[in-house]
Amino acid sequence: MDHLTDVFTAMAHPSRRIIIERLVKGPARFTDVAEGFDTALNAVTKHLKVMERAGLIERTRKGREVFISLKPEPLREAASWIHRYEQFWTERLDQFQQHFKAKREKH
Repeated sequence: MDHLTDVFTAMAHPSRRIIIERLVKGPARFTDVAEGFDTALNAVTKHLKVMERAGLIERTRKGREVFISLKPEPLREAASWIHRYEQFWTERLDQFQQHFKAKREKH
């Protein structure tokens, strides 16, 4: 469960979700990932460390450049966990609607 906590923590920040969206297209240089953020490169580095701890990204050095790649497996794990509860709430909502409908039909 601790690993899942790291994944949800990493996904909680809007800047990190933007980084995920950028990396879905494929690996990117660190400078390309950082481009467009109004924060210092140091702040982007901190975001990447949180994502790396969660297992969401991988860094690869090619010469002087650092490339960042998305590792989607932790996202699948989080989606699977959420999906289990989605089924639970869907069943509960269906039961509620059936109960409400039956009550309406009695009156």
